[in-house]
Amino acid sequence: MAYRDLQDFVTRLDNKGLLRRIVTPVDPVLEIAEVADRVMKSAGPALFFENPVGSNIPVLINALGSPERMAMALGVGDVDEIGAEIADLIKMEVPTTLIGKVQMLPKYGRLATYGPTTAKSGICQEVVEKDGSLEELPILHCWPGDGGRYITLPMVFSKDPHTGIRNVGMYRMHVYDARTTGMHWHPHKVGARHYAAYERLGKRMELAVALGGDPALTYAASAPLPEDFDEMIFAGFLRKKSVEMVKCKTVDIEVPASADIVIEGYVDPHERRMEGPFGDHTGYYSLADEFPIFHVTCITHRKSPIYPATIVGKPPMEDCFMAKATERIFLPLIKMQLPELVDMNLPVEGVFHNLAVLSINKRYPGHARKIMHAVWGLGQMMFTKIIVVVDADVNVQDMSEVLWRLGNNIDPLRDIEFVQGPVDILDHASRLSGYGSKMGIDATKKLPGEGFTREWPDEITMAPEVKQKIDSMWSELGL
Repeated sequence: MAYRDLQDFVTRLDNKGLLRRIVTPVDPVLEIAEVADRVMKSAGPALFFENPVGSNIPVLINALGSPERMAMALGVGDVDEIGAEIADLIKMEVPTTLIGKVQMLPKYGRLATYGPTTAKSGICQEVVEKDGSLEELPILHCWPGDGGRYITLPMVFSKDPHTGIRNVGMYRMHVYDARTTGMHWHPHKVGARHYAAYERLGKRMELAVALGGDPALTYAASAPLPEDFDEMIFAGFLRKKSVEMVKCKTVDIEVPASADIVIEGYVDPHERRMEGPFGDHTGYYSLADEFPIFHVTCITHRKSPIYPATIVGKPPMEDCFMAKATERIFLPLIKMQLPELVDMNLPVEGVFHNLAVLSINKRYPGHARKIMHAVWGLGQMMFTKIIVVVDADVNVQDMSEVLWRLGNNIDPLRDIEFVQGPVDILDHASRLSGYGSKMGIDATKKLPGEGFTREWPDEITMAPEVKQKIDSMWSELGL
């Protein structure tokens, strides 16, 4: 189900009692963040600050901060439905018979409708301010040690200078003044690759930053898609409707016509400035470093825009629910490459890249280690610092069971493996920035060929007939 725009999503949240409107003036400098953090930690509702101090634009935060709201944002009852549909598309085979081909037409037709379309105008350009100021926006200063205010939910649109292929990424933007910000993209991000190409050419790189619109667009910008796969096609797939795009006023970039606010501009080659510190999703401040400078050339917006924002920090936070959605949505793609994989859990305490628990159908000695190394070779999974592999019958979503298996099933010297390689730039504990060690733990039952010479004991379970008898008499026991 597609939302017309962010206002449509807010209205539906409101109607379902999932949103709290706050009329009291609250300052975007630290105060909104403190309110939001308390609400996020207590599994509270989406928050709509109608009167942020210093701006007449309301702030929406924690809109995706629960499984229900995350699923609602993507138009499903449960995000697993999206993963199931992806699995269905992956398994799609070309029929050999005419009847089979006719039966497949609806599925192929659905794929064909996902691509974005172009419009002559959009509500994101109802107001055009070529001398617009970032100071008009209620941009948050999230934590006391931050370097300043940050735009935290931007959809950053760029194009490859050689192919013209679009990319949409989510990179925080440190606001320096009314017309410039930092552009914080890590080296492995496509935006950074585009910028490096422009640097080699000695050319200015045009960018457009969209805020708001259908929440599926925001999620798509954060999704770990393959390089050069258009995030707007993925957004169309999620919302079951093509994304309507409109060309910007001062740069040769297209943005979603339904966006609330668009910030147009550019980054110059080799121009850098210190960006940060920033209170990050690790729960620690990421350190200041030099990043490209984004120069604003124009700000457009709808007549009554909403400013979408989030804060990150010690989990659980709103971004944890976006990460869990990613886990479920992209699991079928990982299974396609690793068919022995049963399930995966990226615990929120692991802040996306610190811990992954995987269950597998183990078939041969060393199978768990094969999975570890395969996962370290999969896109952004390469940053996973700790991988725990368990057997297929373990519920990886139950961390109590996982820890029980972990404590019981390993001999540390035999079952723990250390490797070195790329780690997340935000990993402050690594020996070098972006490079460090990772650990794999084989917590599966051991086979004779894995250096285990004794008999593996049976688990304690009650006899089935006893369980069945107690089930039948449970109500009369009064328990």
